[in-house]
Amino acid sequence: MGRVFAIANQKGGVGKTTTAVNLAASLAVAEQRVLLIDLDPQGNASTGVGIAPGSTEGGTYRVLLEESTLAAEAVETAMPLLSVVPSSQDLVAIERELVDADDQALRLRRALDTLADEYDYVIIDCPPSLGVLTINALTAADHVLVPLQCEYYALEGLSQLVGTIERVKGSLNPALSLHGVLLTMFDRRNNLANEVAEEVRKHFRVFKAVIPRNVRLAEAPSHGLPVILYDASSRGSYCYLNLAREILDDFDESAAA
Repeated sequence: MGRVFAIANQKGGVGKTTTAVNLAASLAVAEQRVLLIDLDPQGNASTGVGIAPGSTEGGTYRVLLEESTLAAEAVETAMPLLSVVPSSQDLVAIERELVDADDQALRLRRALDTLADEYDYVIIDCPPSLGVLTINALTAADHVLVPLQCEYYALEGLSQLVGTIERVKGSLNPALSLHGVLLTMFDRRNNLANEVAEEVRKHFRVFKAVIPRNVRLAEAPSHGLPVILYDASSRGSYCYLNLAREILDDFDESAAA
């Protein structure tokens, strides 16, 4: 199995789905085989790679109920090396469906175990909460990438997420690591944004790639495209390609060591 990244932040509106979609697409451009798993009932990662809203029956919902496999639910996208396991509105009910299941946190990890070496990277888009869906993602993942908007409450939310990661490491997934924090919607002219960024760097690995506010990046989802296909020359596209290269370099270095 390839490297599994959970894109997580319990706070909404921080660029989590934008990061999941565009990191997955940028890794595919770098000739990596990528599977994007949409664990958010809103399904924005699915529509962001061209899956029409409301067109999916099952997807990750059926996988978590163990009624289907990731391979059976995976859908090809406009990018040759990028596939997606889409979300559906049924996923809203998953906590109720699994409430009595002793293995509820392990469903996605078991599903991933069946993929063998079909993908180099698996990118999981988590919902903006710390419920059973995010716990499944953290239990299945090797690494967590946290998109962070540099605002007043950012550090408080980050500390809550780190606490959850530590609990999952202690009980369900000892190999889980916080790979890094990605600064999103960043405005270098904003003093508060710079202060928060400086504070985060004192405590966490922060990616050199920084995602700015970018019109083309904001427009791309409405066209069902990652920004690399919508406008490859945009600043948003360039920054996500830099993030993908940074992640690839991380593992090239670790392999060499």
